Amino acid sequence: MKVTEHIKRANGKTLFSIEILPPLKGQDVNCTFKTLDPLVELKPAFIDVTYHREEFIYKEREKGLLKRYQVRKRPGTVAICAAIQNHYKIDAIPHLICGGFTKEDTEDALIDFNFLGIDNVLALRGDPIKSEKTFVPKIDGHAYASELIEQVSDLNKGKYLDEDLQEPHKMDFCIGVAGYPEKHFESPNLAMDMHYLKKKVELGAEYIVTQMFFDNQKYFDFVKKCREMDINVPIIPGIKPLTILNQLTSIPQHFYLDLPEDLSTEVMKAKTKEAIKEVGMEWCINQCKELIDFGIPSLHFYTMSNSANTKRIAEAVF
Repeated sequence: MKVTEHIKRANGKTLFSIEILPPLKGQDVNCTFKTLDPLVELKPAFIDVTYHREEFIYKEREKGLLKRYQVRKRPGTVAICAAIQNHYKIDAIPHLICGGFTKEDTEDALIDFNFLGIDNVLALRGDPIKSEKTFVPKIDGHAYASELIEQVSDLNKGKYLDEDLQEPHKMDFCIGVAGYPEKHFESPNLAMDMHYLKKKVELGAEYIVTQMFFDNQKYFDFVKKCREMDINVPIIPGIKPLTILNQLTSIPQHFYLDLPEDLSTEVMKAKTKEAIKEVGMEWCINQCKELIDFGIPSLHFYTMSNSANTKRIAEAVF
């Protein structure tokens, strides 16, 4: 079922949804099931599965020479989505990124998703390779999420890269995109970021999932700006609790967002690891309750494959 259909059928009730990481190379699907089993009890409407780009590592060879190797630490997104849908009968949503894909690769991936009965994709540009400062698309690949959305939309109309196909099958993907209440870090300002978000919707995006935030007013203001710009698709807030001290610096550093002064002050007052976690969990629970009162379509939890924290919060608010 499409995300938009889940939201419509909920008839105003806030849904519960989650995002997980694929297992590390060397692990099996049971690692994913172990993470999901406690959360499936809460009946998530859909489960996002992230996609992780290739990385390059250097290993020393003979005579001190270094050789570069390409590695992918978390492979298997397509298979993980298929396993989730088969095992739990819950819609799995693969992240589809620009980085590392040609247009042909993208089309092949979408054909696989279509064969598997996957109805949704989250279309993202994705991050640069860790060893590169800026995003570099693959030759004959997409440089922007808007280009990726356009390709998915074309396939929804039956337009393939091979124009000689006879009566090609029209796909029917529901396309999700990312939104940034505090703007994407590469955008010069929020107004420009919103301009490109509207373009994504015009190209076929049907719902938005936001970057995590810890100040609900940021989300409320973001939704207001979207509606003023005639961006009227569902806007799903992304949620993650702060649970350890070093996240006071790592979250702003890696996700380019602000932490509220009240939250950081209370964390600094906490004397133990358990107390710090309690501050972050209670903050997140209160945050979720306020969002539900606002009438959000779904609470979407970035679990980072930690089911215990997500389950406690969800049980407290649903």
